[in-house]
Parts: sequence; C-alpha cells; structure tokens
Amino acid sequence: MDFERLEVWRRSKDLSVELYRGLSSCLDYGFRNQLTRSGLSVPSNIAEGMERSSDAEKAYFLNVAKGSCAELRTQLLIGKEIGYLDAALADRWITEARELSMMLAGLIKRVSK
Repeated sequence: MDFERLEVWRRSKDLSVELYRGLSSCLDYGFRNQLTRSGLSVPSNIAEGMERSSDAEKAYFLNVAKGSCAELRTQLLIGKEIGYLDAALADRWITEARELSMMLAGLIKRVSK
C-alpha cells in the first residue's frame, strides 16, 4: 500500500505542516526546533516503514512514529504549561497526536500479523 493513501500518514503530514506554520513566530529556537522535528518524524517514519519490504521493518518504523507521537504530546503539554502555545490550539494538536498514536497502534497490529 502506498503510504500517501494512509489516513494516518495524511493526518500526521497535515499536523506537521500546522506545527511549522503555528510555531513560525516562536522565538525560542530550541523549543520550536524540537517540537517541529518530533512532528515531522511521525509522517516521515510512516513513509519509511511502509516502503520497507518486510513486515518486521514496517512495524519497527511505525513504532518509531508512535514514539514520536508521545514525544510530540509531551512537548505540546510543556509548551502549553509555560505559555508558549495557546491552550486551545495545544489541546487540539494533543488530541490529534493521541488519535494518530491510536491509528498507528492499529496499523502496527495489522502489519505484524
């Protein structure tokens, strides 16, 4: 299956775009860089995994993407608490990252069979 057809890839790519746009004015380069990198890691690892030939390799990269969702949620929670992120926007991004993680769990289960 082409990764571009996967809803989890499309949504994670869209979230990454939103993160880059939404954080473009953040003056804390380290925070902005870390958060956008973890967001970018999700669709990138989905794509890499789905292009691998073995199911074990696919599952490995999908698990990396799932871990990046957790990293992203952590950074969003911190950004919200320290006032770097608007609370409503942060909550929306956190919810999306949580949903992506659940979708990845299902996809991992499917490719691991």
